[in-house]
Amino acid sequence: MPAVVTDDARATWARLRTTTWAMCALVFLAAFESLAVTTVMPTVSLELDGAALYAVAFAAPLASGVVGMVAAGAWADRVGPARPLLAAALAFVAGLLVAGTAPTMAVLAGGRLLQGLGGGALTVVSYVVVARLYPGALHPRVFAGFSAAWVIPSLVGPPVAGFVTERADWRWVFLGVAVLVPPIAAVVLARVRSVGPPEHPAPPEPGAEPVDDASTTSARRIGWAALAALAVLVLGVSGELSSAGTVAASLGGVAVALAALSRLVPPGTLRAARGLPAIVADRGLLAGAFFGAEVYLPYLLTRRYDVSPTFAGVTLTAAALTWAGAAWVQGRLGERLPHARAIRVGTVVVTLGIAGTGVGAATHAPIPVLVAAWAVAGFGMGLTYARQTVLVLRYSSGRAAGTNSSALSVSDSIGASLSLAVTGVLFAAFSARGGDAPYAACFALTSVLAAGAALVAVRVTPRVVSAPQDAGGSPTASSVART
Repeated sequence: MPAVVTDDARATWARLRTTTWAMCALVFLAAFESLAVTTVMPTVSLELDGAALYAVAFAAPLASGVVGMVAAGAWADRVGPARPLLAAALAFVAGLLVAGTAPTMAVLAGGRLLQGLGGGALTVVSYVVVARLYPGALHPRVFAGFSAAWVIPSLVGPPVAGFVTERADWRWVFLGVAVLVPPIAAVVLARVRSVGPPEHPAPPEPGAEPVDDASTTSARRIGWAALAALAVLVLGVSGELSSAGTVAASLGGVAVALAALSRLVPPGTLRAARGLPAIVADRGLLAGAFFGAEVYLPYLLTRRYDVSPTFAGVTLTAAALTWAGAAWVQGRLGERLPHARAIRVGTVVVTLGIAGTGVGAATHAPIPVLVAAWAVAGFGMGLTYARQTVLVLRYSSGRAAGTNSSALSVSDSIGASLSLAVTGVLFAAFSARGGDAPYAACFALTSVLAAGAALVAVRVTPRVVSAPQDAGGSPTASSVART
């Protein structure tokens, strides 16, 4: 049954307002730092003579984030969110301090590894905090805030980072965030310090298939996460190799990443089994589609339309605004817009937006057409992303919320990494044809991924079949089918 926003839920929302703002602020700072680094890294590379490690500095936090997600999810399920949250915040801040004071590019890359470990853990622990503190009816609203907090930095991050670099020093892009995180994290810690693991966890929704949380404490699961992280790191630096090396590294990274991913997500995810596995699979496909396409749109505009990088960034700003707007809309609608419907409609909208952008690239359409198409894709993402997280928590028992949240985040990260690696190889393969061909090829591939997400979206809820009646006229326990 859909959750209803009761008077008690409204009172909870008011009571947790400060905690909500603090968690959104942590998301904002993590997102700001991630986007700001893109702006300052050329300056960092020049000053530290680190061109050889340029790609590693970007790939490092993506790789270590996978380990942080898995470790934090298992830990939070076992002991509650307080200690994992503290450890995640400390690792994140320590990584920022190392990066901000780094004398060499190698040290900076090491700081980025530590930062990614904490950042990935922060994401998952935030989901667990939401699951433990907020009633289900408020989840869409909380995650709408998270979406806005992640998107807004895309508007202010690059210019602020550029201003700080020009007027002060690039190191303050790292150190400034490091100074702000501790007091904000302390607000959340004060609220969750007494929250332990559920003594009597509520059962998941009928038909849900949560990960067996007893298995999450094993070192084997962390080992698979480390292997996935290594694959992500290889994929991140594969573009720096020769053409033959790029293809070999990409294919090897994809194979290893998929093998490791299969051990970190619910059984049946790679075949999109109904319920929880389909949601996790849908997130990976959607992340691969959107983020795989996003990197090529500014590239297309600057190379083929001869516009300035600043103007090209407006296209991403348009999608950021529509993403934030859609996230706000779905948050206000709550469960008046059913979760499954929001996911299904949103994935179709993303598919239309990416496909429209691809057609525009192939036909060299006017710039406003490309901007509008990409804004449509952003709207679909805002409608879908938060609801996927809401359903994952709904399909999880109290003791599996962290494990299942980490599975969703890992699928997101690896999906995007795989897509970026494959589109990079595809772009290189079509570059010999010149013109708009390489861009159109990348948009075509990401359109296929988005279409796959739309197909998987119809499976995010379990199949309920007609229930046979027992002697007393009541449905039997076998009335829910899993496929």
